[in-house]
Amino acid sequence: MTLTTPVPTTTLPTPGAAEPSSRRTRRADARRRDEGQSMLHYLAVSLSASILVLLLAVAVAVVGLPAVIGGSAMTVLTQSMEPGLPPGTLVVIRPTPVDEIRVGDVVTYQISSGESAVVSHRVVSKTYADGELTFVTKGDNNDAVDPAPVKPVQIRGTLWYSLPLLGWVNNVLNGSNRAIVLAVVAGSLFLYAAVSVGGAVRDRRKKTDAATHRSAEASTRRARR
Repeated sequence: MTLTTPVPTTTLPTPGAAEPSSRRTRRADARRRDEGQSMLHYLAVSLSASILVLLLAVAVAVVGLPAVIGGSAMTVLTQSMEPGLPPGTLVVIRPTPVDEIRVGDVVTYQISSGESAVVSHRVVSKTYADGELTFVTKGDNNDAVDPAPVKPVQIRGTLWYSLPLLGWVNNVLNGSNRAIVLAVVAGSLFLYAAVSVGGAVRDRRKKTDAATHRSAEASTRRARR
């Protein structure tokens, strides 16, 4: 009797059998990376756009609207009009005919006629001195009225609107650092544009590379068949 030893059979992997699964895994990983990078890019662009819109809104409130109506923006520096107008509040005044000023209006007037120093207080009564209309004013946080009646020639305008804390921004925009601020804003706009364009180019390049890679894989699969 002849004994034979069974030869172990080794099953060789079929060429390319595991490759499709590996390719799918790589594609899924690449897709997740691309989605994560795209999300970060969109978040960065959204944040930049929000900051840009906020800067433009502040610029309109501080500079644009006052210029349109011929008024001016000023900063509250004292506590005389608290709590409504605390220090740091931006007040925008507009020209108002004196006969339209009513009791209860907040007027901005020159402390001394012809001088630049001004104060914004509320009109508490209207009087006549030597046949001329004058206004008695008082700070909301003051115990007594202002020492002297305000004459029409002293009045710069009445309060149109106010914005808390933006008075400090107004001081920066209209102070000695205005040129620096404008340069920073211009640089920020340029940077935002550069980031947006760069992101669009990068996304387009990724899509092109992905399409080329898919085409190459398809060609390879056809050649193997």
